[in-house]
Formats: sequence, structure tokens, C-alpha cells
Amino acid sequence: MTDTLRYDRRTVLFHWITLGMIAANWGLAQIVDVFGRENAVWPRSAHILIGFALILLIIARLLWRNVAGSKLPPADTGALGLAAKAAHWGLYALVIAVLGFGLAYEAMRGDDILALGHLPVLITGERALRSALRGYHELATNLLLILAGVHATAALAHRYLWKDSVLQRMTIG
Repeated sequence: MTDTLRYDRRTVLFHWITLGMIAANWGLAQIVDVFGRENAVWPRSAHILIGFALILLIIARLLWRNVAGSKLPPADTGALGLAAKAAHWGLYALVIAVLGFGLAYEAMRGDDILALGHLPVLITGERALRSALRGYHELATNLLLILAGVHATAALAHRYLWKDSVLQRMTIG
């Protein structure tokens, strides 16, 4: 395989760092309630800070993708190619939705960050709206995880069923 059939190093790093941050944030979200209200400041703070870092990462990733990142030909044509393209854009859309709903939720909540101080409450509203934003954040997260699972399954199918080199596009050569 030639280097032209691999994404550039920065694109690959953006991909895997995004995955790691989303996985870490999902894990933190799962354990926040275990700590109880008083002791949840640290895992909740970490969740929020990773969320802010993810916003910056996604902006950088999209800029890189559209300005200087590698442009490879589609791995599949026809229906599979369309499905792959839809899945990739769906992943971006869901990540943006998760982050947007999380940001809006946090703007209404004003959490304490690492016991250093509170984020400002930028949006005031009813408790029902805050609850709805949390629900949308969780729903978008669940949809993201499902689509990411489909994406990973497709990558593994390329590797082990079709025995092609599609998965190697996203490895550092």
C-alpha cells in the first residue's frame, strides 16, 4: 500500500483522539451519579472540561479536513459508498449535537468546576427546559454511540471479511 492510501498523520490523530475523548466522557457520565451530589464535582468537572476540549478539537478537525487534510477516493462505490459517506457525516452531526446540547445544558446549570468556581449561568429558564436539554444531550450521545458502533463494525468487516486495506487508511503508517 502506498502512502496516498492513508490519511495524513494529523487526520488520523484527530480521529483517534476524538474517539478517546468521547469514550472518556461517556465513562465519566456513567459514574457521576455514583459519587453522590456533594462528591460529584470532580467527575462532573472532568466531563465538562473534556466537553469544552472536544468542541475545540472538532473545530480544528473540521478546519483541517476542509483546508489541508488528505483527500482519499471513496473505499466503496454505489450503495456502500453512500452509506459510508452518510455515516461519516452523521457522526460529525451527532458529535456537534452532543456538544451543542451539552453546552446549552451547562449554560443553564452553571456547574462548579474543580471546586475553583462556578461557570456562569448564561441561560435562565424553566426546569423543564433544562431537563429537556439534558435528555437531548443523552439521546444524541446514545445515537452517536450506536452509529460509532456501526462505523467500527464496518471497519472490522473490511479488515476481516472483505480482507481489504480500508482500515489501514486510519492507522499511522
